[in-house]
Amino acid sequence: MESSIAPFRIDIPQADLDDLRDRLLRTRWPDELPGADWDYGVALPYLRDLVGYWADGYDWRAQEARFNGFPQFSTVIDGQRVHFLHVRSPEPDATPLIITHGWPSTVGDFLDIIGPLTDPRAHGGDPADAFHVVAPSVPGFGFSGPTRDRGRGTRRTGAPHRGRAQAGREERGVVVRALRLRHPDEHPAADRRLRAQRLTGRPTRLEPGVVRRP
Repeated sequence: MESSIAPFRIDIPQADLDDLRDRLLRTRWPDELPGADWDYGVALPYLRDLVGYWADGYDWRAQEARFNGFPQFSTVIDGQRVHFLHVRSPEPDATPLIITHGWPSTVGDFLDIIGPLTDPRAHGGDPADAFHVVAPSVPGFGFSGPTRDRGRGTRRTGAPHRGRAQAGREERGVVVRALRLRHPDEHPAADRRLRAQRLTGRPTRLEPGVVRRP
C-alpha cells in the first residue's frame, strides 16, 4: 500500500553529532609498516587527516541548511521509505525530470545543478530548457531507508520512475538503462544519453536542451 507524501526536513539531533565526534576522536589507530603508504589499504596519515576533518573541520549544520533550502519530501513506495527533492520550475511548461545518483552517493551531488535545470532563464539559459526536478535518494542511501527486504536491484529501483524523463549519474547509468530498455517511449532523455554512451564508450551527462516535447 502506497503512503501519502509528507514534507521532510533534515534536523539531526545535536546529541548525535556530539556522539559521532566523540567516537571519531576515540579512534584506536593501527600500526603501519614503514613506507607502506597505500600498498595495504588506506594510508594511515591520510586516514588520520580525514577523521580529523570529520571531527573538527566538517560543518554538518551548513550542509544541513543547504539541503533544507530545497523542498524535500518522503513517501513509501513498494514498501520502502523514499526521500526525495522536488523542485518545481517557474516555467509552467517545464518537462518533469528525475535525476538519480549512483552507488554510493547522495542527492547532494545535484544541489549545484538544480537551479540551472529548474530556472535556466535566471542562469542565462533558454526557458524552453526548464525542468521540474525530482531527485530521489536511492533506497538504502541517505534518508531512503533502511531497506527491509532483498531484491532491490536496478529494475525494482527504477520502476517508480517510469513515465518521466530521466538522467542518471551512476557510474554505468544502470537504473537509467533499465528504464530505457523496458519503456523506450517514455524516457527520451535516457534514450539520448544511452545513444551517446554507445557511440563514445563513456558515460555521458545530459546536456541542456536534450529533451524536447513532440
